[in-house]
Amino acid sequence: MQIPGTLAEALEIFEPVIGLEVHAQLKTASKIFSNAAASFDLEHPNTNIDAYSIGLPGVLPVLNRRVVEMAIRTGLALGCEIRRRSVFSRKHYFYPDLPKGYQISQYDLPICEHGHLEVGDKKIRIRRIHLEEDAGKNSHLEDAPLTLLDFNRAGVPLIEIVSDPDLGSAAEAGQYLRALRAILMTLDVCDGNMQEGSFRADINVSLRPRGTTPLGTRVEVKNVNSFRFVEQAIEVEIVRQARAIAEGTAIVQETRLYDSQKKATRSMRSKEEAHDYRYFPDPDLPPLLIEEPMIAAERASLPELPAAKRARWLGLGLSAEVAGTFAEERDLGAYFDAAAQKRPELAVPIANFIKGEVLRELKEESAGIQASKLSPETLAELVALKESDKISSSQQKKLFAELWRSGASLESLASKEGEQVSDEAALAPLIDEVMTAHAGEVEKLKQGKTQIMSFLVGQVMKRSGGKAKPAAVKALFEARLKS
Repeated sequence: MQIPGTLAEALEIFEPVIGLEVHAQLKTASKIFSNAAASFDLEHPNTNIDAYSIGLPGVLPVLNRRVVEMAIRTGLALGCEIRRRSVFSRKHYFYPDLPKGYQISQYDLPICEHGHLEVGDKKIRIRRIHLEEDAGKNSHLEDAPLTLLDFNRAGVPLIEIVSDPDLGSAAEAGQYLRALRAILMTLDVCDGNMQEGSFRADINVSLRPRGTTPLGTRVEVKNVNSFRFVEQAIEVEIVRQARAIAEGTAIVQETRLYDSQKKATRSMRSKEEAHDYRYFPDPDLPPLLIEEPMIAAERASLPELPAAKRARWLGLGLSAEVAGTFAEERDLGAYFDAAAQKRPELAVPIANFIKGEVLRELKEESAGIQASKLSPETLAELVALKESDKISSSQQKKLFAELWRSGASLESLASKEGEQVSDEAALAPLIDEVMTAHAGEVEKLKQGKTQIMSFLVGQVMKRSGGKAKPAAVKALFEARLKS
């Protein structure tokens, strides 16, 4: 067998089989089994804790009702069956950030099962959604033989969403995660913050020779917290496994970590099976019994989901790319809807302006749309000024920059800026200046090099401070050339 050196070569020989386990932190005020705050706080370690969080003997868990409601809400949005009777179990393992020596999770009787999520034309099955508590955080110091323990996150409520191995590529995995995150954020059950670990994925990857059906040995890549790194980790692991198989090395079931600097995975530990954790029902927590009125209340409160939003926006004339971007980012989509409600006839230019100018500013500032000083209603009116030909593109960008920076009144800024100039008497001197300064370009234009026109119009625009109307300038140039 040829030893593959690239992803393309690996994919010629092997078919990847990929499943994802997503841990999503629920947006509750308190932890899953205690009243300690569940907020993220790295700057003040061991402040959001109580006797239960640090596993003091004799402290009993008390289930947070809001956690159950959020899990049901998620399950319904993903087409799951809601189990009327589910059970909390103890998952035993020893690690310093797990003070009780076990994690309370759900094993054989999870709260939600048998759902799905559509990615393009493909339906990805969701095997289960279960509730569990998070562990604390270890910080290993490089300059001292010490490990610092922060239990702020210990006991924070999680749902783990486990897919079947239905994904066939890194790109599909990225699409699945983006779609899942968008749903959770739309439901307002998770803030989707991947940098803080509120939304993170474990990746299961195996390979099988193309044209065969038996699954290969599964390798887990643990705790990857960005879409880009998930895709990179999958591609790196496909190549690693393909090379090993081609060289005659057996793939072992293990847990690995992804090193984004080296673009490689490295072994962390051998992969445990369920029996290694010695699961058994938690004796301090009775079975969780869910009645139909609770499910009906969550079903009735479901918001418009991303797929429905995308379809609605496509119906307004938005491109698939723009509609997809708004569907992935709940707050940006809400900002667009507010702007489009102000000027429904301008939905498409408003959407394109947000996708271009607004997103560019947000990326430069590494901020969310909530930080914007420019209201969606004001943005709609700014777009309307341009679409009605009262201001030019240059003036629009100038006004946008000032509005974004200061949040000032559009009416006062637009009045000060003035409308774009189309009067021949005002433009003629500027055109004369440009034709004199760029006589060579004018001659080329006369010879048929029509692309020169954009340059000459741009020069007039510059001299007018962006106020000249491009169409009027072009018409005057053409008239001069004919005379």
